Amino acid sequence: MGKPLLLLPLFLAGCASTQPVMSPLPTASVTAKLETQPVATMEDAADDPAIWRNAAYPAQSLIIGTDKRAGIHVYDLQGRQVSFTPSPRLNNVDLRDVGGGIGVLVAASDRQDLAQAQMALFRLDTAARKLLPLATLPVGRGEAYGMCLWQRARDKALFGFVVLKDGRIDQVAIDLNNAVPTGKVVRSMKLGTQSEGCVVDDRTGILYVAEEDVGLWKFDASPDGSTVPTAIAKADGKEIVMDAEGVALAPSGTDGGYVIVSSQGDNAYAVYKLPEANYVGRFRINDGVIDGVQETDGIELMLGDFGADFPEGLFAVQDGDNRPATQNFKLVDWAGIKRALGL
Repeated sequence: MGKPLLLLPLFLAGCASTQPVMSPLPTASVTAKLETQPVATMEDAADDPAIWRNAAYPAQSLIIGTDKRAGIHVYDLQGRQVSFTPSPRLNNVDLRDVGGGIGVLVAASDRQDLAQAQMALFRLDTAARKLLPLATLPVGRGEAYGMCLWQRARDKALFGFVVLKDGRIDQVAIDLNNAVPTGKVVRSMKLGTQSEGCVVDDRTGILYVAEEDVGLWKFDASPDGSTVPTAIAKADGKEIVMDAEGVALAPSGTDGGYVIVSSQGDNAYAVYKLPEANYVGRFRINDGVIDGVQETDGIELMLGDFGADFPEGLFAVQDGDNRPATQNFKLVDWAGIKRALGL
């Protein structure tokens, strides 16, 4: 959730410390190339993006973005809204191209019932550029918050991870073999406090989750794997200024690349090099032709050629303060981010 830049208490290892307003670490500067149309609803509404890359015609790629007060948008690469599906209380969103009769499956955490977590499934009609509802899957007791998908490399089995607001993470096996998709919770994991952003590396089967006031963790995504998390980075006011929010991946090779987390507290993004997840730097999206970004919730990164503006990949982020307009999503060139960080 968006928060002003204030001195906030952070509790780590059982003792309190006070964060600085801004990280003391060097922070590179980049600017957005484009932005989406603002969402229609006021206040804290836009939340999380997902990207579908059209490999055959990159200029026809699409961006999906949630408005957690109204529904889910589909935008073109110029940021124009091409369709809207009403569905109040959708929060985080992810997608996978699963082939078969569905093609591109879009999944979102559904908060319509705050006592019962749910996952909403859609099919992305890439020709019509709109989302078609498929099913709403019950998950577990509690409030759904974060959500990400994993398509296991060895057998293409599909799983969804629903991050509940209290830090519990329910793993759902998704069955697409029937006319209406179904799901079954196969295990649960737990972080100590409020958590949301997550992403799974399909190559390695590693789940990354942001615990907002604590930092970034990783889990074994396998349904029979360990439920004990491994700490990657603390929200200690340096690499990450709490809240730790959205998480995204830039995969390279069999297990390399980068994982990125939104350092919402000082309007920046921390970057970690895989496979060890070593810290390599941080950046901020400042004012340019397009206004800068503040208080980012969800982020997404998709590598590949998206045309002249995004030749190596597209980084999409929620902008929590797009005044005088309502919130929207900013689109940033991944090649420009790499140059700014010296990657």
